[in-house]
Amino acid sequence: MFKKLGIVVRRKNFKSIDHDALDSMIAYLSDQRVDLFSEMDADYKNDHIIELSHEDFISNADLIVVFGGDGTLLNAARHYIEANIPLLGINMGNLGFLTDIKINNFEKSISEILNGDYKTEERFLISAIFDGKTSYGLNEVVIHSGSYAQLMTYRLSINEKVVYEQKSDGLIVATPTGSTAYALSAGGPIIHPELNVWTILPMLPQSLSSRPFVISSSDNVEVIVFDGPQNDAKICIDGQEDISFPFDTKVKISKMNKLLKLVHPKSNDFFEACREKLGWSLNITKR
Repeated sequence: MFKKLGIVVRRKNFKSIDHDALDSMIAYLSDQRVDLFSEMDADYKNDHIIELSHEDFISNADLIVVFGGDGTLLNAARHYIEANIPLLGINMGNLGFLTDIKINNFEKSISEILNGDYKTEERFLISAIFDGKTSYGLNEVVIHSGSYAQLMTYRLSINEKVVYEQKSDGLIVATPTGSTAYALSAGGPIIHPELNVWTILPMLPQSLSSRPFVISSSDNVEVIVFDGPQNDAKICIDGQEDISFPFDTKVKISKMNKLLKLVHPKSNDFFEACREKLGWSLNITKR
């Protein structure tokens, strides 16, 4: 039973959030005999929420409730992953596979969850080690040339075995969570989140026979970029800032031992989310 809730609200485009709806949801939470906390530097202020330092926040919260979209939840996941606190996503936007509770269904869903009627889902994270740095994310690792419509030359190896050397705009290594994000736009398959696999997708490859493929998430992936249109190559994780690294650098990609815990209503249905978010058969008939 969750009694101490950490509150995280979207920061990017904060002013565009429906603040009346947000205030109403926070007021409803405060009536449920739970304590509400936020970090001191949060943009959103509310009299029902106690402001704490980061250290006190993670030591008190037993559930973090994220108000925003999938991007906000991804940021929260990276920020709090070491604390091992489960996250619950409230969708304040349109498209969202991770933030699955809608505003108009908030009270019913949150009441069920606070009464213990919920399920917990574990999602693994992906890490990239390169040039003395380590970065990690939930969706994908993207290695690219840094220039639109210009090719880089690279070698892909899996478990120390060369898969291919080729030219393309970049390469995506996506988790099942990321299969409905950038990888989907790049033509990758939708992977059920319970599967322990990765999708590898060349971005606009020069070779017509180059296609996406799926490997085990326990495999070790290595990418070396030999040359490209700029003075170095770029890596981007979960759509964050590009990080430059020198050519001929080994980028080692592997699954992290840590898991992200997501809390969902028991009625949560991945296929229903696909139908709704992607516009599949919106009018299901009973036959």
